This record gives sequence, structure tokens and C-alpha cells, in this order.
Amino acid sequence: MTILNFKEIKCRLYEKCHESVQQRIANAQLAVENATESGNDETKSSAGDKHETGRAMAQLEQEKSGKQLHEALELKKMLDRISIDQESKIVSPGSLVITNNGNFYISISIGKIIIEDIIYFAISPVTPIANLLMGKTKSHTFVFNTQSYKIENII
Repeated sequence: MTILNFKEIKCRLYEKCHESVQQRIANAQLAVENATESGNDETKSSAGDKHETGRAMAQLEQEKSGKQLHEALELKKMLDRISIDQESKIVSPGSLVITNNGNFYISISIGKIIIEDIIYFAISPVTPIANLLMGKTKSHTFVFNTQSYKIENII
């Protein structure tokens, strides 16, 4: 694979991460809307303990959905700070790290992405393996979960 191909793959990985975040945001917004609507419906029903319980449940669901939306928006902010054109000899957010035992895109945690039959893992900079990768350079070796890794390339 040439450097140009790696850059194309890095763009596709970024797009997959972006799509994932957009889907999370859309799902969370829908959940907030549904919880709000449910809460409004409970307000219209008759008074009593059942009514109060229903309102409380709707309020909890609204808060939970609101938190999920906030988290999704924070992921989007993290992703927006990544430059897909960035080139570095040191692993940092936005790097595509090719090792002898796996390929890692340091961005947000969405897990396994397959592009052209090759597996890549989109991981957050705060994950344990990313912590071992951050700041390292090509040819650096490290051990994670008893597995030895050697950094073969950083894009």
C-alpha cells in the first residue's frame, strides 16, 4: 500500500467516524423528543400517584436522553478537532497507526471498521492501547495484553 492509499483510507475512516457520530446525535435527539412528548402526554392525563410516577419516569428518560445527546455532541467536537490532512511522525489524535498486530485510527471509539478487506480500529486517545501509542514514533515497540506490537507506519 502506498502513502497515497493510506491517506485515502484515513479519509474513509474519518468519514465512518463522522457518520457514526451523526447517527448517535440523530438517535439521541429523537430520544429527547420522544421523552419530552411522553412527559407532555403524562401532564395531560389524570392526577394521582400513577400520573406522578409516569411524569417522573418521563423526566428520567428525558435526562438520560439529554445526557446521551450531550455525549454525542462532545464526540462530534472531538472529531471536528481532527485534521485528516495532518501528517506527523509522532502518534497523536488523527493518526492512523499501522502495527504488526493491528491498525488503529486515533479519533473516537467506534470500534472495528473494515475498508478494502483490512480491519482498522477507531479508538479514542484515552483508551488503554491509545495511551501506549500516543507520542510514539515509527519502529517503537510495546506490549499490550501480553501481545507485542511494533509501529510500522504513522499516517
